[in-house]
Amino acid sequence: MANQLIDRKQVWKTIFLFLGILISLSAISYYAILKLNPTSIYVGALMMCPALSALATLKIMKRPISSLPWNLKRAKYLRLSYLIPVSYVTIAYISIWLFGLSKALNQNTILEWSQELGMEEFGIPFIIISMVVLLSIVGVVKNMGSTLGEEIGWRGFFIYELRKLFSFGGVSIISGLIWSIWHWPIILLIYKGSGNVIFHITAFTVMVLGMSVILAYYTFMSNSLWPSALFHSVHNIYIQKIFTPLTSASERSAFWIDEYGLMLPMITTIFAVYFWHRAKVENL
Repeated sequence: MANQLIDRKQVWKTIFLFLGILISLSAISYYAILKLNPTSIYVGALMMCPALSALATLKIMKRPISSLPWNLKRAKYLRLSYLIPVSYVTIAYISIWLFGLSKALNQNTILEWSQELGMEEFGIPFIIISMVVLLSIVGVVKNMGSTLGEEIGWRGFFIYELRKLFSFGGVSIISGLIWSIWHWPIILLIYKGSGNVIFHITAFTVMVLGMSVILAYYTFMSNSLWPSALFHSVHNIYIQKIFTPLTSASERSAFWIDEYGLMLPMITTIFAVYFWHRAKVENL
């Protein structure tokens, strides 16, 4: 009993050390984003903070970096971690278009894509297919450099520490809440001066909680951080670079589209319930 109590204290010490370092490092990046200029380089620095915090914590606690789940024994988890975010994002945006909550095929985006690809003389279907294929492969791989910075910390380190103290459900909810709160300053920046900040923060938080259940499931099933890094990258690319740009923006659509609208939280919650049930059945 005494050894178990000491172990729990050590785990709590590790968790609070990680969060303390994370808050300190993130504060520097957030200062640059909020006070200097919200450029991608500062956002990239912010996304590296969880990984740096995890590595610093391991160093202080005298644990090897090799203790993180770097290996991947079954490639099927990469395939599934690609397909799941594609599925819920696609379902969410098709629902938005079908129910008339916003219109598809934003002409400004298609024009920008045609110019970026040098395909001004090509037809719209060919332009869209070409850009989606490139973004879904090249864009996803390129973006993994950023998402890996988050996932080394969140899924590679943090949820494994939480797992020593909590059930699968507890790990998913706690990690999801902290992960979402960590993003809140960005949302405040995006919707500064808007009367709908609370709505967008709530929608984003619900979506992240749903994602956290799925990410925890695939991380523990694969015992690897790579599926979560791929999942996170696919999620970002399909929302931020494909579906949201292709959707015509309006005052009404702002309540439904993107990571801060209502549709994605609804769909990710449905997916999360399914994976929560699977985790229970599989005794995760």
